[in-house]
Amino acid sequence: MNSLRWAGVALIVLGALALVYGGFSFTKQTHQATVGPLSLSVQEKQSVNVPVWAGGGAVALGLVLLVMGGRRA
Repeated sequence: MNSLRWAGVALIVLGALALVYGGFSFTKQTHQATVGPLSLSVQEKQSVNVPVWAGGGAVALGLVLLVMGGRRA
């Protein structure tokens, strides 16, 4: 399997995941302070929404790469 087909498969999988889940979230540690034996930290939960058009476009582009990767020049 050549690199175009691998890229196509990866885009199809990532696009499908974006369509199913619609985004992802992660926790980011923003501030940390240590005063003597006391340690304080602040963690923020952030989320990233993936638009439907981006997930659909990734699937469509992946299909194009999968088809084009199978052709011989």
